[in-house]
Amino acid sequence: MKDAFPGFSVDDLGAAREFYGTKLGLSVEDAPMGSLNVTLPSGQVVFIYQKDNHEPATFTILNLVVEDIDRAVDELNAAGVVTKIYSGDLDFGTDERGISRSSEDNPGPNIAWFRDPAGNVISVIED
Repeated sequence: MKDAFPGFSVDDLGAAREFYGTKLGLSVEDAPMGSLNVTLPSGQVVFIYQKDNHEPATFTILNLVVEDIDRAVDELNAAGVVTKIYSGDLDFGTDERGISRSSEDNPGPNIAWFRDPAGNVISVIED
């Protein structure tokens, strides 16, 4: 094997280009076959392609590591991104801002989830 890279589908490449490039501030470039390459801070490239019968992933497809979860959520919310996407039985212990905070009962990391324009689930997770 020479290399590997992740990829996922969306239903609108224009909306994906704007979301990943403008709202998330990632480097977005046109790629072969009318697709996009999104470069993550680590240098890893994610391949995003349009699929006419796209169905949003029901799991987290991308985790963005941040130093400060509160600042990241503030910045996302200021950009119009909704971070409170779970409620009821699926709230994962999130607060009013959508942040699931580490505690004795919830020993995981501080994390908040949101959706891209195609409905795929993404998270910001505090390192």
